[in-house]
Amino acid sequence: MNNLVQVTGMVLEVYPVNDYDRRVVILTKERGKITAFSRGARRLNNKMMAATNRFCFGQFKLYEGKNAYNLADAEISYYFEELREDFEGAFLGMYFLEVASYYTRENNDDTLMLKLLFQSIKAIIKESLDNRLVRSIYEIKALVINGEFPGIPGNINLSGTARFAIDFIVSSSIEKLYTFTLSGDAIDELASFAKDLFKRCTDKPFKSAELLL
Repeated sequence: MNNLVQVTGMVLEVYPVNDYDRRVVILTKERGKITAFSRGARRLNNKMMAATNRFCFGQFKLYEGKNAYNLADAEISYYFEELREDFEGAFLGMYFLEVASYYTRENNDDTLMLKLLFQSIKAIIKESLDNRLVRSIYEIKALVINGEFPGIPGNINLSGTARFAIDFIVSSSIEKLYTFTLSGDAIDELASFAKDLFKRCTDKPFKSAELLL
């Protein structure tokens, strides 16, 4: 019998398989990004139907196979159901999932990307935070974590407030990232800087980004 393993993670992608099954991609703390099959997850009243949706975060029990995992059980801590009624937030969350999938690999230590993703999805549903700020923080910190943040170009014109925000994002722990707010011109500056920098530093067009304003 294959070994049963338990991992903590978030569902990034979901695909239908056959008539009733699902294939899910999970970003995990222990094993990086993995693929798992959930038999019967698309059947009505199947206990895995709710646990195999995007954004689900919790503990997953899996049997390890040769090329993939088989999902045996799950205990979901966060479903992030708030995103079902927030289209703008859902689109932003989908973008975050796509970026996380882009950067992560199986058997990599992707703990920091998982922590960033989790904290950023939580930030989306926090009403006091502007989604432009959340996106900017996520993009900049993702570059930092993956060793791709080049610093602030010397020829760019930014206010002191925007520069301070960038320095804070770069140097702060993930748990403290979403503890500040910006408004007015400063948030416009930061959003423009982060969007342009992230586009230059990545070599892939993100489909979900096309849905964002």
